[in-house]
Amino acid sequence: MKRICTICVRAGSKGVRSKNVRLIAGKPLIAHSLYQARATGLFDAIAVSSDSEHILSIARSYGAGCLIRRPDDLAGDTAPKLPAIRHCLEEAERQLGARFDVLIDLDATSPLRLPEDIAAVAELLEGEPGANVITAAPARRSPYFNLVERRADGTVGLSKPPAAAIARRQDAPQCFDMNASIYAWWAADFRAAPAVFAARTRLYVMPEERSLDIDSELDFRLVEFLLESRAADAAAAE
Repeated sequence: MKRICTICVRAGSKGVRSKNVRLIAGKPLIAHSLYQARATGLFDAIAVSSDSEHILSIARSYGAGCLIRRPDDLAGDTAPKLPAIRHCLEEAERQLGARFDVLIDLDATSPLRLPEDIAAVAELLEGEPGANVITAAPARRSPYFNLVERRADGTVGLSKPPAAAIARRQDAPQCFDMNASIYAWWAADFRAAPAVFAARTRLYVMPEERSLDIDSELDFRLVEFLLESRAADAAAAE
């Protein structure tokens, strides 16, 4: 079983300027995902894709073994991520002269995951040929109970009205917030038809405190606080 980890990052960021290389808890943001990938011991290759030579240089210094220059048409503000992941996979295979069986993508803006989360996602995927895996946290709002949409006439209603009234959120069907932290595919399936959702998509649930994604300055500060608190707790336990 040959596994590759991809980390695809752009130079630009509207919400947080240069966030992928900005120092957080003492290291560039991208370095946290690289550390986690290496700590699992799972991967035959760790590939970083970027439109920035500066980012690629930092990735090299933190252990990325395969550096992919992302084309400009895959690096714009509106460019979807799946084509960038496929480009990274195919270029890494070309550079390394290898074909990988399992593809796991880590989002650099979700650095609170643990190596154990990555390993658990890999185990879930590899236990079911034909599946893919996404990660999420339990949703704080339920479309059946307290998540609403505005209608065309300006009134509002539940996003997903239940067949019968639900008195307590706990009685509603369980829902999850995708956290964009880890995605896993069988590489052959991904090459053929890249998709987040497929017929056999599976879910790995992570706690809220490991699921924050950095899209704003507030997110950045919250994630930094949690990373530094985790480091302090680990030091105190030694």
